[in-house]
Amino acid sequence: MSNLKGTALITGAGPRQSDCSEPNADNLLAVVKEIKAKGRSSSSHLADVTVEEQVKAMITEVVQVHDGLDVVVANAGVAKWGNLVETSADEWDRIMTVNARGTFLCYKYAALQMVEQGRGGRIIGACSVVGKRGAGGLSAYSASKFAVRGLTQAAALEYGKFGITVNAYAPSAIDSDMWNEIDTDSTKSTGREPGDLTDHVKRSGVLGKLGTSTDVANLVSFIVSKEAQFITGQSLSINGGMYFD
Repeated sequence: MSNLKGTALITGAGPRQSDCSEPNADNLLAVVKEIKAKGRSSSSHLADVTVEEQVKAMITEVVQVHDGLDVVVANAGVAKWGNLVETSADEWDRIMTVNARGTFLCYKYAALQMVEQGRGGRIIGACSVVGKRGAGGLSAYSASKFAVRGLTQAAALEYGKFGITVNAYAPSAIDSDMWNEIDTDSTKSTGREPGDLTDHVKRSGVLGKLGTSTDVANLVSFIVSKEAQFITGQSLSINGGMYFD
């Protein structure tokens, strides 16, 4: 994301976990190496975003290493296909804990640090097209993303006076491991053929295709740029025309 200014922290998780497993840690280190190869400062900090003390420590470590914090992207999230009555209470709690509580904790400690620094900042969360319009088969995930959207609006109201903008990105299906698992799970639940859900989603958007992680990264790069300084409280759609705001 070439437009990032100052120190940025991007949180992430595997498609079914909030902790940083060995493969995810290795992937993170590879990204750090790539950034350093471009002559820029980079570091990795592992934390479970659902554990408050770990999130607080993560922010502290970033500030110690990079002398401040200017951008936080709360990207960690999990999803599971399942109708309302097929979703267990434990599955509901896990999705809400990672997606809603995790985002809340990242917002909270980012805001505290940015207010203390007194130079503004950018806080960004991961919403979804199903955080604007609920989707059958993704009841818990939809609820968690509506929560992110509401949290983003409330935080924007509270921290605008400090020069902090708070926004979220709201993509439709992105070609990723998470989406592949949702597609696979849907075949078990609905009896569809593998790939049927993906084909349905493609047909639902006017562009007729899935998005990519690069598409999302490009939007995030814009949100943190100086050109986006007057945008706050928004969950910006990036969905190939699946849903019009």
